[in-house]
Amino acid sequence: MNPNLVYLVQTDTTVGFSSINDEKLSATKQRDKNQKNLKTVDSFNTLKEFTRIPKKYNKLVRNSKKSTFIYPNLSSFRVISKESHFFDFIKKFKILSSTSANKTKENFQYEYAINNSDVEVINNLGFFETTSSRIYKIGKNSLTRIR
Repeated sequence: MNPNLVYLVQTDTTVGFSSINDEKLSATKQRDKNQKNLKTVDSFNTLKEFTRIPKKYNKLVRNSKKSTFIYPNLSSFRVISKESHFFDFIKKFKILSSTSANKTKENFQYEYAINNSDVEVINNLGFFETTSSRIYKIGKNSLTRIR
């Protein structure tokens, strides 16, 4: 599997584009290339390679489901549960940038998504929109809910 391609895949939360290549992902999404993308990771061991969870919030992060955390280093990560259908895909890469499969500020349209991805990854469930992940910003001494 080529990590530089943009994959159209059903993530743990909604239909999304996933890739290692952040610039290509931003171009596909038609948004500012300086805007950071969230990273999805396959485990807490992988997460530890990229950021440190403040001790005060360690239990909260480890027990959360479908939640994205922005860490003090301003990087955002979501650990994918092993029960998720998306886990089988993400474990092949360990880490991928991820974003919803729609134009910025617009709803999902299959035709747009398939025309702007390199590879369509479909499972027996197909594609469907669900609620987005909750987003929390973790400071050294504070926790703020963003979405």
